[in-house]
Amino acid sequence: MADKKVTVLAKFKAKDGLEEKVKKEIMARVAPTRAEAGCINYDLHQSSDDKRLFMLYENWVSKKALDEHLQMPYLQSLIAAADELFSEPIEISLWEMTSEPE
Repeated sequence: MADKKVTVLAKFKAKDGLEEKVKKEIMARVAPTRAEAGCINYDLHQSSDDKRLFMLYENWVSKKALDEHLQMPYLQSLIAAADELFSEPIEISLWEMTSEPE
């Protein structure tokens, strides 16, 4: 996977009443992440059915670029605040595209 593009789905569940704070905290990391050399896209979504649920849909040029992103101080600070903000552990899954883009 090192030289292949990688897709990430990261799911977060805000603690009750912290939905807006969680949205603000994650949104504060969108612009700096999009500016990273290896970032193809980094898009935050919020569930229509449960406003406590958030998902980041990310695409990276390589696993190496993703690993570098995970070490960024602005991301590490979000991970450090996880117990305060989220009611469940952050769920992260990595994906490889198997169909060819059109």
